[in-house]
Amino acid sequence: MGKTPPGQTRERVFRHVRNRLAAGSPPTVREVQQAFGFRSVQSAREHLEALVGEGRLAKDEGKARGYRLPGGEPPPVRVPLVGRVAAGALDAAIEDFDDYVPVRTHLDSAELFGLRVHGESMTGAGILAGDVVIVRRQATARTGDIVVALVGDEATVKRLRLRGRRVELLPENPAYEPIVPDPAEVRLLGKVIEVRRFLETS
Repeated sequence: MGKTPPGQTRERVFRHVRNRLAAGSPPTVREVQQAFGFRSVQSAREHLEALVGEGRLAKDEGKARGYRLPGGEPPPVRVPLVGRVAAGALDAAIEDFDDYVPVRTHLDSAELFGLRVHGESMTGAGILAGDVVIVRRQATARTGDIVVALVGDEATVKRLRLRGRRVELLPENPAYEPIVPDPAEVRLLGKVIEVRRFLETS
């Protein structure tokens, strides 16, 4: 059997990368090599760079998974859904891995995680029980930010208000009381940057 013409192979490489991007899992050069059985990583890189040269792919330099479709919208990244967080009274933090959520963002996936919300204290901010919040990892935030905070061993999602050293975690539902923890016992896990709602569960 003769060799596949380079143009056909390149088209298959493009379709493979496009499908991986649509699934939120951009491939590395080595993964492309393995997917097509190329003898060397260089063969995979040559096809990818040719697609960049043709304008069919774009490349973010310095990233192992830096190939993407051209245009302003970034490809989705896979953000780990690592458990649940209370939006009500404080609840025990659960950090067990559950699944991945595709998110379109210019941030690296390592900066993000997802949590499923339990409770109704944040309904006024449009965060309902069962929603998934996408959180950017950061240890500081500003007054007015919606944050995920760890108080002792328990986590909650609330709106932050800072008054000097005093930390207030405010609900967005008048049926719930603010949480005013000892500043030494509270740690910010991150800032909520997106809310996901799934209308079907199967």
